[in-house]
Amino acid sequence: MFRLAHLSDIHLGPLPDVSYRDLASKRITGYVNWHRNRRKFLHDSVIDAILADMKAHAPDHIAVTGDLVNLALDIEIDVAKQWLEMVGNPDDISVVPGNHDAYVPGAFDKVCRAWGRYMASDGAAPPRDRKAFPYMRVRDNVALIGVTSARATAPFMASGFFRAAQARRLGKLLDEAGAKNLFRVVMIHHPPVRNAVPQHKRLFGIGRFQKTLLKHGAELVLHGHSHLPSLYTIAGKDGPVPVVGVAAAGQSPGGSKPAAQYNLLEISGEKGGWNLRLTRRGLTGSSVPPREIASIELLARPAAPEPVRT
Repeated sequence: MFRLAHLSDIHLGPLPDVSYRDLASKRITGYVNWHRNRRKFLHDSVIDAILADMKAHAPDHIAVTGDLVNLALDIEIDVAKQWLEMVGNPDDISVVPGNHDAYVPGAFDKVCRAWGRYMASDGAAPPRDRKAFPYMRVRDNVALIGVTSARATAPFMASGFFRAAQARRLGKLLDEAGAKNLFRVVMIHHPPVRNAVPQHKRLFGIGRFQKTLLKHGAELVLHGHSHLPSLYTIAGKDGPVPVVGVAAAGQSPGGSKPAAQYNLLEISGEKGGWNLRLTRRGLTGSSVPPREIASIELLARPAAPEPVRT
């Protein structure tokens, strides 16, 4: 059995001192939003509690689906790098950027340089820009495929983008992993499902993403962005594909969104006969340590029968 932990939307804080020059951009809206809303409910102590509980369950790998930072300031990106190094080895953690990680033009490439070892295909150099996505890592009989939907957008927008060139590259990786009978996990920040988030936060290219999975197949999609422990399915080549979201890892109780959670996904099986169980763990009270919130069997796909030889 392969145990995969899933975190998202860490939003490491507090914000560092910000110069007027830094705020002469879209960052001014994020700065105001942080002081009006996010700083009240996003706390590092909550993240610490989630991490301690997660490590106690000894996952084989950790998937982080974006938004490690808030305004993509240089110092925030460096702090996030240090945080990742504290969490674990790059071989054991796979990251995809979120919209806050690409908050302003140029931030995405800086993130690639800083966190690249956590976003590189096996045996490949760290990415320099978005053209290196998607990447694929194989751990045991699981293929972890990281897609980017992150791009700098206009003020008051938090949209994501999944374009044709990346779709073609994703299709090739899905085919490659499928030919090796691997369990294919696609990681993306924005939910690739219609109406999962408000219109100003949606993913452009949902139809393209879903057509890619319908043509090439996958077993699981993990996303963040919504700050909700959501569960959807989309059609895949080999049957319905679970699409799993998670509450923000830094969210303290008392806000409008669920308190901090993480997902623990247990994958077993081989040669296409897969079983997948999702367990959600997180906070349910202001002083209660993380506990199990729900446990659901998402997939019980029998192996294809061996061909009859005559």
